[in-house]
Amino acid sequence: MKLNVVLYHPEIPQNTGNIMRSCVGFHAKLHLIEPLGFSLDEKHLRRSSLDYFEYLEYEVYKNYDDFARKNPGKYYFLTRYGHKSPIEIDFTEAKDENIYLILGAESTGIAYDILKDNLDSCFRIPTTDKVRSLNLSNCAAIMLFLASSQIQDEAIFPDEPDTFKGKNFLEELNLDELTKVHKEY
Repeated sequence: MKLNVVLYHPEIPQNTGNIMRSCVGFHAKLHLIEPLGFSLDEKHLRRSSLDYFEYLEYEVYKNYDDFARKNPGKYYFLTRYGHKSPIEIDFTEAKDENIYLILGAESTGIAYDILKDNLDSCFRIPTTDKVRSLNLSNCAAIMLFLASSQIQDEAIFPDEPDTFKGKNFLEELNLDELTKVHKEY
């Protein structure tokens, strides 16, 4: 089972860059369905994804049919028109299938015909009646967290990895030394 994020016609490079970083953090592959509202080498995109672009697994498709033909699995469409909350999804039901979290363009969402053909797989993050939807990169992060917390990918560390400061960083932190170092500057 592999976790995947699919962006259908993404328009804003900063959102896509943030989603790229989230995909690396949640061990997910990113799928981009053209047209894109930016170039993949655009500096804003690189800045949003920071130093994580080299770790990103991604693929670009000419259209939705091209994507769907190449990627069998369980599809979950995130749309403001969905009648179910993503909290209701049992991602473990996918078992041996790949999981695809599909999000639409910032201004128009996912094409209505695609949504209509997949009504049972349409979900909406509940919000107030003051906003049509949340920011695309926030929605992707919410969905990635929900899915990854259920499927428990071994590549995701519940504690700070040793490649950074390590699991017991706070417990082993000497505040007296830290204060002394800061006073010297």
